[in-house]
Amino acid sequence: MVIESTPAENRRILTPSALNRLVRELIEGALPMVWIQGELSNVARPASGHLYFSLKDAAAQVRCAMFRPRSTWLKFRAADGMHVLARARVSLYEARGEFQLIVEHLEEAGEGALRRAFEILKAKLQAEGLFDAARKRALPRFPRRIGVITSPTGAAIRDVLTVAARRFPLAGIEVLPVQVQGAEAPAQIVAMLEAAARAHRHDVLLLTRGGGSLEDLAAFNDEAVARAIAASPIPVVSAVGHEIDFSLCDFVADLRAPTPSAAAELILPDGAALARTLSQSMARLQHAWRRRSQGAMQRLDHLSTRLQAQRPQQRLAAGRERMQALRDRLLRAQSLTGERAAVRLAHARTRLLAQHPRERLIPLRQHAADLRQRLTLAWSRHAERQARRLKELARALHAVSPLEVLQRGYAILFDHDGKVLRSVRGVRPGDPLRARLADGELPLHVDDPNTHA
Repeated sequence: MVIESTPAENRRILTPSALNRLVRELIEGALPMVWIQGELSNVARPASGHLYFSLKDAAAQVRCAMFRPRSTWLKFRAADGMHVLARARVSLYEARGEFQLIVEHLEEAGEGALRRAFEILKAKLQAEGLFDAARKRALPRFPRRIGVITSPTGAAIRDVLTVAARRFPLAGIEVLPVQVQGAEAPAQIVAMLEAAARAHRHDVLLLTRGGGSLEDLAAFNDEAVARAIAASPIPVVSAVGHEIDFSLCDFVADLRAPTPSAAAELILPDGAALARTLSQSMARLQHAWRRRSQGAMQRLDHLSTRLQAQRPQQRLAAGRERMQALRDRLLRAQSLTGERAAVRLAHARTRLLAQHPRERLIPLRQHAADLRQRLTLAWSRHAERQARRLKELARALHAVSPLEVLQRGYAILFDHDGKVLRSVRGVRPGDPLRARLADGELPLHVDDPNTHA
């Protein structure tokens, strides 16, 4: 067998570091982020704060590294033998050429998976609006019948009955039995919610059970149960687990209570407080009734006094007195009216005499004579002013009149068209002209217009 050698100039020679870098880039570029589950081993946390460990199963293992600060965010202490679920990026440690995982997230397997599924479903239902406060309904103030969906043998129903007997025994508590744990629990809870909705017997429904692990509460994190609560026409109160436990039912329900006992406290009114309020209201009612009866008695006494005052004999006497007073007022008014009428008549007669035509003609004649004299005088003065002004205008006109200039021996020449001649230019021999003198006109004939130019 003959092996052909590659020419030296065509060879690509890599160093170990270059090779490891190339392999790392290929691995990281080809493999996405992965989820991997296994058992912790060789767990080490040096002073740097990074976390180094191996994830193994029965057949293989892989080295892992979780760097700060992600390693400080863990909610549990990593230890050998612990089963975990990791979200990691596949890589290669170049310094030693070792295949490894760069862990971004680490959680305990089992409950961690349930927690992740819980968060995913919670985000989905929240995006659909099932947790919105606007869709939650107020509970009835005085519920007559409460349906408790729970295990009939659990501690939750005993707590609810104890609080109901103490707080408001008038309300009816009806146990709607279901399994609260196990594979069949979600279907039973959904069926009971739908049956209660069809029955129309209850004013409010309480879905409750005691505390437990996330696996124990899995039925109350079921999507079908959450949607059945959202679809229920009856207000639903959720009291699942202890105060620190939260389930999807708590978010979807119209009201969440931290414990079954607290749920009963929230649903049922305080009977003792109602009794105190009733007693106070009764006392106020009695006090108001006494005050009203006293006021009624006072009004009755007043009306009796008025009735006595309104007897026919007293009313007739009062009427006679009033009639006599009115008669006196009428006589006084009649006399006063006559006196006032006489005064007004005398005053009117005086004004009428003062307005007689004879009395008015004398001043009118005098006024007319005065106006005639003033008019004559004004006309005479106006005529004199106009005469003087006319003389002045005639004198000014005579001073600028061409005829006045002609009296001094001048003449005005006109051509055959009647236009005034102002120059010898434009006049030809033989042209007829007219000369205007002070006392008349003379016809002229041009011999040579340039003779005296």
